Amino acid sequence: MSTPPPSAPRSGASPASDVRSGSGSGEKGLKGNALGLFSSIAIGIASTAPAYSLAATLGFIVVAVGLQAPIITILAFIPMLLIAYAYKELNQIDPDCGTTFTWAARAFGPRTGWMGGWGIIIADIIVMANLAQIAGSYGFQLLGFPGLASSTTWTTVAGVVWIVVMTLICYIGIEISAALQRWLLCVEVLMLVVFSITALVKTYSNHAPAGSLHLSWSWFNPFDVPSTSALTSGILLAVFIYWGWDTAVSVNEETADKERTPGRAAVISTVLLLGIYALVATSAQAFAGVGDKGNGLANPDNAGDVLSGLGSAVFGDKGFGWFMAKLLIFMVLTSSAASTQTTILPTARTSFSMAAHKAIPSHFARVHRRFLTPTWSTLGMGLASIAFYVLLVVISGNVLSDSISSVGLGIAFYYGLTGFASVWYFRKVLTRSVGDFVFKGLLPGLGGLLLLYFFCYAAFDVYAAPDYGETSIKLPFFGDTGGVTVIGIGSLLLGVVLMLIQWAVQGSWFRNPDVPVSAAGTHADKGVVVE
Repeated sequence: MSTPPPSAPRSGASPASDVRSGSGSGEKGLKGNALGLFSSIAIGIASTAPAYSLAATLGFIVVAVGLQAPIITILAFIPMLLIAYAYKELNQIDPDCGTTFTWAARAFGPRTGWMGGWGIIIADIIVMANLAQIAGSYGFQLLGFPGLASSTTWTTVAGVVWIVVMTLICYIGIEISAALQRWLLCVEVLMLVVFSITALVKTYSNHAPAGSLHLSWSWFNPFDVPSTSALTSGILLAVFIYWGWDTAVSVNEETADKERTPGRAAVISTVLLLGIYALVATSAQAFAGVGDKGNGLANPDNAGDVLSGLGSAVFGDKGFGWFMAKLLIFMVLTSSAASTQTTILPTARTSFSMAAHKAIPSHFARVHRRFLTPTWSTLGMGLASIAFYVLLVVISGNVLSDSISSVGLGIAFYYGLTGFASVWYFRKVLTRSVGDFVFKGLLPGLGGLLLLYFFCYAAFDVYAAPDYGETSIKLPFFGDTGGVTVIGIGSLLLGVVLMLIQWAVQGSWFRNPDVPVSAAGTHADKGVVVE
């Protein structure tokens, strides 16, 4: 798409910069019509990093709920689908790349909107540290350097390189990002399906290791989970593996048919993820069993990475089997790398929209003249991720581990807020039809309530226990508190402080929040700088 003729530079802007008026949907200067439905779905699924998420989470789910791990992965899909409908309905009325920031500001006011945007930013920055670490470690494993893979220094260096490379890809253009995601995702999903089928065939042909199990309907009965706390803990873990599909909506202003395609992609992504996760969880459990020895999924030595060990067991360690086992490791590597890229995309666009609406410094609303991508927002996301990653590595590996666990609180916060924003924003039209009541109100509201429950239960019960996670911090009035809760709640409270500082410096923002329910909103706010 050609760039419109430049206008006069704004006072204080460089001669190479333009002012593009408008902070509303489609007015910010991003490259429109760059993505179709397939690319949007690919970005949505790739953002969840299916192979990496399963490798890092399935073992812990099994430890929490035992044989009922498959049904837990299915149940965790429910709140995700409910919130996906909130995204779909809100995007249809206002396809703004700020997503939760924009919609919560329209529903509840600018301060609540700011916190919604902060929830996205802080969750993505925290998870980038883990994605970078996994990418660095798996890269050395794939190349046959186990010593480097276990070295904190070298995995950190490799992780930083991954962030730099993926940041540059996002900077260069959304179309290049989407093309890379399409190829990586197709190979990744194909590999997971081949792994699952091979595991089931070997299980039923008696070529699986000791401890393998035949499928049972009890695996899909949530009432067989030992306790309510175990059920909730399992779902909390499983919700993480679905997180990321909202990236498909974050790139809405660069998508063809931006009112409909991003929302459809979000819903389709969650449904496809359900199929992938249910298949892999079931087949892996059948092949390896749930024992705490050997290949058992509950083996604490394998809990943080169940796929790399199972790869050799399922495919073998010689000839073509060796190649397939290495390919599986490569898929986990590319999965985390792809998720690194698709984590940068929504964060950059959230901060970009916040800047366009004057909620953060206006420099973050700059757009590259040629690539039509956010400049300061994209590079800022990469630099912030590197700084946070290196800082936590320097402080302690235990703090890094607990910070990753705290991501669930940020996810539940901004997903739940989006659900409630849908209910409140559409409250005047919920009685207009059954469809409006169900998809704009009932489903998003239920999703918001479920995530509110999970947030409170996790933050003030599970994660707050001093013996949960790797660290414990003594707080005034509360005593010893789990580091996961301290990091998760503390990061959100940091957002409150930053928001108040910005409010004191900038004054109010988002001065024209109302959008007609019948059409997407437009605004006449001051615009976006094109570099």
